[in-house]
Amino acid sequence: MLNPYVTRINIMLQLFFPPGAGCSVCGSSTLRLVVEYGMIGPDMPNLPDLKGLLPEEIAAALAPLGAPAFRAKQLFAWLHRRGVTRVDEMTDLPADLRQTLSTHFHLTAHSMLERATAADGTTRYLFGLADGQTIESVYIPEATRATLCVSSQVGCPFGCTFCATGQSGFTRNLTAAEIVDQVYRVQAELPEGRRITNVVYMGMGEPLANYDAVIRSVRLLIHPLGLDLAQRRITLSTVGIVPGIERLAQEGLQVNLAISLHAPTQADRVKLVPIARKYDLDSLMAATRRYVQTTGRKVTFEYTVVPGSNDREADAEALAALVRRLQSLVNVIPLNPAEGQPAGMRLHPQELRARAEQFAEMLRRRRVEVAVRASRGGEVTGACGQLRQRHRPKKLFSTSLSGLV
Repeated sequence: MLNPYVTRINIMLQLFFPPGAGCSVCGSSTLRLVVEYGMIGPDMPNLPDLKGLLPEEIAAALAPLGAPAFRAKQLFAWLHRRGVTRVDEMTDLPADLRQTLSTHFHLTAHSMLERATAADGTTRYLFGLADGQTIESVYIPEATRATLCVSSQVGCPFGCTFCATGQSGFTRNLTAAEIVDQVYRVQAELPEGRRITNVVYMGMGEPLANYDAVIRSVRLLIHPLGLDLAQRRITLSTVGIVPGIERLAQEGLQVNLAISLHAPTQADRVKLVPIARKYDLDSLMAATRRYVQTTGRKVTFEYTVVPGSNDREADAEALAALVRRLQSLVNVIPLNPAEGQPAGMRLHPQELRARAEQFAEMLRRRRVEVAVRASRGGEVTGACGQLRQRHRPKKLFSTSLSGLV
């Protein structure tokens, strides 16, 4: 069998914007560019993807083919409840209909490239997509629930300084089918009787920058004919995309919203989260207050402790003042060491956890509702994007160019 993969050359430059200027998308003052080589797969099939359609949309797509409407519900259940990857597995459909479906539609089905399991059961998966790109998902088992962390983009365009995915650049958005297939592929790996109960959109990418596909994927996951996941067991995380937060408030969904805050002042936040140049802290907090008022839902503020940058007493005081009047929880996160982080962030994991616990205690003294996230799966490259980094093409050389903009 011929290998469908071919060599590709990617060229990336590093551009420095003048003071006060920056990228109109992410707000960053620099754009990185390196030359690298790698592999790319065949083009994605140019056919409608059945896995990304709701039952009524499947019915509309089947109508011109002469298939009765009730087949749409059967198809949806096969895809989203039973998790099949091929039309010929849908054994209660007539053979002629299965043949027709095979020629008129595509079914997303990720390939499993690598899995790594930690001592605590946390398992990181690296999936291959139809176009040769890769994404990560992380399965986190606990006594009373089983959580899957899914990706929403290939890479991420926002370049947060402490994030492995952000340092790897951005390639493209995932489709709704590519998002939900992460859930179905992992579910198929679990022992009989074990079910994914929670899904968090905290993997690679910014969910609200891929808004339509993410919301469609949520509606696929909660559909009663499919996985029938409880809405309150789904969490969308955002780096602070204000228009996305405002749209989400109007969706009528009961999902959880987590906001990656990471600093309590605008001056400090832009150093860690470049998108804060476009959506500043005042705008973000105003949108968050409107979201709480509209939905009645508590929000979570994610706060990764970067030693020496955002974990001082003054930071705790400013953060407490920022969130005190909001129905909210502050989730303090120990920094995950990753390649490419500044030298000051490279501390031993135990020291990083101790710094996070110390900062959480500062917040408790100020009567802030706080939790410290447990670090899971570190021995299997536990931070988002790190497993994919190992599979990235080898860099031939890199260069920095200044004075071009």
